[in-house]
Amino acid sequence: MRVALLSLHTSPLAPLGGKDTGGMNVFVRETARELGRRGIPTDVFTRSTGTHALRIDPRLGENVRVIHVPAGPEAPLPKTELHQYVPDFADWVAGFAADQPPYTVIHAHYWLSGLAAERLRARCGTPFVITFHTLAALKNQIAERPEDRESELRLRGECHLCDCADRITANTAVEKTQLVRLYGAGSSRIRIVPPGVDPAQFHPIAQSYAKALVGIPADHRVLLFVGRIERLKGIDILLKAAALLRDRRSDLSWDKLRIIVIGGDPSEEGRRKNEEMARLHALRDALSLGDLVTFVGALDQDALAFYYAAAEMVIMPSHYESFGMVALEAMACGTPVVVSDVGGLSVLVQHNKTGLRVRANDPAALAQAIGRLLDDEALRRRLGQRALCYAEAYAWSNIVDRLLNVYAEIARPIPAGTPSSQHR
Repeated sequence: MRVALLSLHTSPLAPLGGKDTGGMNVFVRETARELGRRGIPTDVFTRSTGTHALRIDPRLGENVRVIHVPAGPEAPLPKTELHQYVPDFADWVAGFAADQPPYTVIHAHYWLSGLAAERLRARCGTPFVITFHTLAALKNQIAERPEDRESELRLRGECHLCDCADRITANTAVEKTQLVRLYGAGSSRIRIVPPGVDPAQFHPIAQSYAKALVGIPADHRVLLFVGRIERLKGIDILLKAAALLRDRRSDLSWDKLRIIVIGGDPSEEGRRKNEEMARLHALRDALSLGDLVTFVGALDQDALAFYYAAAEMVIMPSHYESFGMVALEAMACGTPVVVSDVGGLSVLVQHNKTGLRVRANDPAALAQAIGRLLDDEALRRRLGQRALCYAEAYAWSNIVDRLLNVYAEIARPIPAGTPSSQHR
């Protein structure tokens, strides 16, 4: 087997926490690494955003290459401008593939990659799997402003791909139902394959040790948010909940409580470039939370593990999540989570068992859940331990087993005698 992963709009090598870098990047990176560890040659194709990058980058690991495809200007571009370069992307990949042993299957991530995969199937005959990661129809249902809505072009593209993809993977049974209901996808072609977690990277660490490593005083308590800085993540709901809790709970030691927000760029330049980051800073000031809330910016995953371990809880107040990989990473560290009862979080987090779920867009309900966990150390420990046990089933090795079963259903056999050594 040889696998081509398409991630047109974002690279698995990109730093996490940026506007378009998050759970999907982790999914692509970790599945590629796990496939490579199993001796399966895997190429990840992503659009080149700079001439400084290696055209073929081997850094992800043995048997894995990240290939930067020249499609449009070799510079960063908004996702909304990338559709026009899908044909160029697919044509370049097809030309590259013509000089390689054939791919058994293409796995496309996000709708733009799916459209490229369809063109490649027409040219090369290679079947493809699509994983959407988020759905435009669902994002539009909760969009508060016209500028937050996804385009009709994306909606039509996702609907079309549901009709033509050889297989579709959904993160959860909830997402499978949404694909059928919203896009008319054939349920017989949908397979449930959730994202995973690396237990070697995300695992329990003594809280005192983790706090010392990240510079948090031993007697301070941390509420943690990790993710992209965008309205969809509901960070404003967390700030409003904190203000409510402060007003209602004078008994809490507020001078030793911290809310840490990881993601984005909190510098002045970052705020100029990211409207949501600027809005959140203004809201923090308006709510007089300057001494309580700290924006630390994007961090790599090695650092994240220590922040998860240092926290009393991880909070995901999202308006929409197709899965919730941050919650899974926190759970694998044995840290309790408080999440909105939406999308994949409704499946991943079992209320009062592996975490707490609250109504979305409800600062009062979130404040109550946070206060409950702050008050009850035994509950925090119990939720964290159960979450840790639950997360073990999501190891990437298990997830790739499920992916390989999907690939096998549609795999294109490689002709006998094809020299796999040509991969290098």
